[in-house]
Amino acid sequence: MNLVDKTKNTFVVTTPLYYVNDVPHIGSAYTTIAADVVARFQRLLGNRVLMITGTDEHGQKIQRTAASSGKEPQQFCDEIVPSFVNLWQLLNIQYDRFSRTTAVNHQAIVKEFFQRVWDNGDIYQGQQQGWYCVSCEEFKEERELLEGKRCPIHTTKEVEWRDEQNYFFRLSKYQTRLEEFYQSRPDFIQPASRRNEVLNFVNQGLQDFSISRVNLDWGFPVPVDPKHTLYVWFDALLGYVTALLEPDSEPSLTNALATWWPINLHLIGKDILRFHAVYWPAMLMSANLPLPDRVFGHGFLTKDGQKMGKTLGNTLDPFDLVQRYSSDAVRYYFLKEIEFGKDGDFNENRFINVLNADLANDLGNLLNRTLNMVKKYCAGNVPSVASAAIPTDHPLKAKGQALGEQVKQAYTVLAFNEACLAVLSLVQASNKFIDEQAPWSLYKQGKQEEVEVVLYSVLETVRLAAYLLSPIIPNLSSNIYQQLGWNINFDDHRDSETVAPFHLHATWGVLSSEQKLGTPQPIFKRIETLKND
Repeated sequence: MNLVDKTKNTFVVTTPLYYVNDVPHIGSAYTTIAADVVARFQRLLGNRVLMITGTDEHGQKIQRTAASSGKEPQQFCDEIVPSFVNLWQLLNIQYDRFSRTTAVNHQAIVKEFFQRVWDNGDIYQGQQQGWYCVSCEEFKEERELLEGKRCPIHTTKEVEWRDEQNYFFRLSKYQTRLEEFYQSRPDFIQPASRRNEVLNFVNQGLQDFSISRVNLDWGFPVPVDPKHTLYVWFDALLGYVTALLEPDSEPSLTNALATWWPINLHLIGKDILRFHAVYWPAMLMSANLPLPDRVFGHGFLTKDGQKMGKTLGNTLDPFDLVQRYSSDAVRYYFLKEIEFGKDGDFNENRFINVLNADLANDLGNLLNRTLNMVKKYCAGNVPSVASAAIPTDHPLKAKGQALGEQVKQAYTVLAFNEACLAVLSLVQASNKFIDEQAPWSLYKQGKQEEVEVVLYSVLETVRLAAYLLSPIIPNLSSNIYQQLGWNINFDDHRDSETVAPFHLHATWGVLSSEQKLGTPQPIFKRIETLKND
């Protein structure tokens, strides 16, 4: 298949297609927030962006969960899917496509893809024996199992023995090609710890994997043998391709891959790394299609240092968290406090302390007090200071001029915490600067020009900080920009790509005296700390 060369200014980011056996949890929210931040950042760079999320709705786990609720699988899925849509809305996640694996057009794509792999001689019938985890929808090797034949991921669930005839994909055929691919594209799997996991797994020798199930109705029939049902993962990975279809176009691989393929970034949790970093590239090789640019497997979240789970009764409800603290608060904490790629912990007291320190005090209070001083000492107008007239070694200008590039690099490699820390460091330097310069004292001494340089420098620093943090905290950033006299709404990031391009707004010295300042008001209200029982 000859694909149209993908234009340089497109960027596609995907979340996993989430399993709908239950309403979304904080882990799903975490990945989706990160994808939304990437999409917003890429839009600021002026790229055409497609953010894909959605749901994976087939397989035995769904069939059993639906049955235990006394429902048909489709009805069960249709009731769970809105909870994902609602949570993404609450978290201010603006995806472009929502892919459901039960969609009619998805079946057409799966069928065509299967045929290509079949025609390539990479599917055959054989006997499958092994331990199967229904929760993972995956066969496990004996050496991976915990005591009592329990799954290493779903530690309370025992695996089941399977001995059945299945169709297999010739994964072993792609051993060498995959090894060569990983070597030629060292950035394909990130972070490095995940890459090493995959290399270790592949080096042990790849086994062909089963891509069909018998005695399972819930899924697409195998095109060449309808008595078999396609394995949920074979079908689910192709949900990314189906999502690329324009809404009114005929569901074919040619149409799906015409504009946006290959995908730039698959964001996933580390538990589904093998499917995305080994099985998926091999399937694409078999179908003779270009491979995605990057697969990034992030870590797991714990709560108060413990693994979260219903059995422990310590789950973290993302709906409740957003409703109590705001979407920006939740987005900021998880991306600033956890190094993306590593495991991270949620503790409510720490959450409150971080938000109060960074957003209420350092950023919010700095803007508020400076705007009030501008009102008092400059008649409420942006000081008439030309940025070019401020010397390059001025502490805030010197730091601010390098910040845009630094933060851009951090976002590009998904080091969200580094982006936040770099911006925060400038905000803290501004707080220190205003205290040391004491514009109130300069004003009393009649040094109006100096007062204006100090206030301009601080306001411009707050503006730059708001801009660079806008992919993470779009509401707060919009609020800051509006108080500084801009009619820019980062909340709707399809708007910000045209009105606030990175090359113009990520530099220090953009604020001008022509701006009409808004009314100073606190941007982030301090949160009361929790009372210990």
